[in-house]
Parts: sequence; structure tokens; C-alpha cells
Amino acid sequence: MLSYRHSFHAGNFADILKHIVAVEVLEHLTKKDKPFEYIDTHSGAGLFNFKSAHARKLEEHVNGIGKLKQVDYPELASYFKVIKSYNEAGKSNLYPGSPLLAKYFLRPQDRAWLFELHPEDFQYLCLNTSRQRKIKVTCSDGLKGMDALMPPASRRGFILIDPSYEVKTEYDEVVKAIVKAHKKFATGTYALWYPVVDRATINKMKNKFIRSGIKNIQCFELGVSPDSDEHGMTSSGMIVVNPPWGLFDKMTKLLPKLARTLGETDELIFQCDQLVEE
Repeated sequence: MLSYRHSFHAGNFADILKHIVAVEVLEHLTKKDKPFEYIDTHSGAGLFNFKSAHARKLEEHVNGIGKLKQVDYPELASYFKVIKSYNEAGKSNLYPGSPLLAKYFLRPQDRAWLFELHPEDFQYLCLNTSRQRKIKVTCSDGLKGMDALMPPASRRGFILIDPSYEVKTEYDEVVKAIVKAHKKFATGTYALWYPVVDRATINKMKNKFIRSGIKNIQCFELGVSPDSDEHGMTSSGMIVVNPPWGLFDKMTKLLPKLARTLGETDELIFQCDQLVEE
């Protein structure tokens, strides 16, 4: 199935969580001169325009990034700096997806591997990353592509996995893919995004990680409303294997603030958990 288009949802509360974590990992990797490799299994188009027909249909960014004021979040200076870099002075209509967040941090010695199956989004992704020899874009299955790249030549890497979960089996497939990749590349940082639509499904996925034998796994969630049996995403989360030092403390302080800004109820909905110790 290829009906999902992130252009309808760019800049929403789920993107904020995902991209904050991504920026933290990328900044951590650039602290050393040694090269690293970035792998994005479900890249999307890479750059989104809030004035496009897709974005204007749902306008999810209005209650997402549109609610955040940089002055209130000095701890997110790098995140806002990346967004600003893709916009003309005084404008804020463009929002970078994870591939362009990574592109901002890539140095001459680093490389990126971007996978996208949707043919139209693949074309946009190629345009948005054009003339970058260090970035390879492929229209193919990202989980298979990730497996083929393990272990990366640099032996340092950040792997972002962000499926649409259009097919329910993806919840199982992503766990299996990470476990398999981790056996080949145990020191890499893996970040898996997930939507909270059915809490039982998420709990089952988390338990698989806990029983996987992988050490040092953290989990962060941000929600706008309590779990519900009704259709729709109420929260989203990031499961991070081998998180950078300091990420847990930062998210513990940051998520309550974000929940207060973005939440649709008086209840602050967030989680910070160490699923598996080091």
C-alpha cells in the first residue's frame, strides 16, 4: 500500500517529537570528527510547504510547529535553526523532513542513504537532495536496504525508521528488522517512530524490544489527548536504541513543556521510559 503521504501531516506534534530526537542524535554524532552514516528507511519527500494543497487540507502544522515559539524553547535552538535554514528571511512556510534535517548536519566525510517507495515522493526527494554526492536516494524497500548496509563502512551510524504503519504487520516487521540489524551493527543508534492508535499494539511492540536481548533502549512519547478506542492517533513515540548521552534527561524536562503547549486537554500526556538498561 502506498496511499500514505506525509505532506498532509508535516509539522504536526508527531513530527516535533521525531525531529527533536533526530537533531539530538545528529548533533551528538558530529561532536567527533570521525565520519558517520545516516540511514532513513522511509524518507518521504524531504521538504514540505505549509502553503501546499496537501498541507492546507488538514493544517496539522497549525496545532504542531505553529504553536511553538522559539523564545519559549531555548533548549530547541538547534531544531529551530535547521528549520530556519530552509526558509527565506522572515518566512516559515517550509518544513524539513528527516532527510533534510540530516542533510543540514552532514559533513564532507559523512554519508546518507535515503529510501522511499512512493514514486512521486521519491522524485521530490531526489529534487530536494540533488547535487549531493554524499547522499544516495533509492526507490526501494527501506528495511531491506538497511539490512544490506549493515554494518556501515564508517562503523558509526544513525538509523531512522519511520513507517506509515498502513499495514498492521509493520509493527512486527520493524522490530524484527532492528533486531537483525543490531546483530550486525550493535553500536549504531536506531530510532523507531510509532503512532499510538491502539495501545495494546504498542505495548506488544515494546515487550518485543524488552525481550529482544538488545541493551540500552529508551522510549519517549508525546500526546495531545488520552488514549482512545476511537479512530485516530492520540500520541506518538520514539524507541531509541543506543541513545546519545544526555537525551533521557533532556526529554524528561522537555516533554512536559511540549505536552502543555501542544495538548488538547488539561492532562499532560507524555512518557519517558528506560525500556532496557545498558
